[in-house]
Amino acid sequence: MTRLLLSVLLSTCMASGALAATVINSGSSTVVLQVVEDGSRVELAVDAGASESFCPSGCFVTLPSGDRIGLEGGETVEIKDGIATVK
Repeated sequence: MTRLLLSVLLSTCMASGALAATVINSGSSTVVLQVVEDGSRVELAVDAGASESFCPSGCFVTLPSGDRIGLEGGETVEIKDGIATVK
């Protein structure tokens, strides 16, 4: 029973991680995104050349340009020179 429960928990964690959105900063300076998820607002700073996973259950993101987009999770947002591309 314990093994079954552990297996289910690990599967759930792995599945939720697979659905997270990813932001890739291909620019030369740090970018800061405003992320609103489940009513909570946080700032996500992504260094130049770095990537971060976030937003496992859907969220709204305000980009450095001021544009606001909705994400469901699973998307990749690439930011380069202040321009974002969602894939």
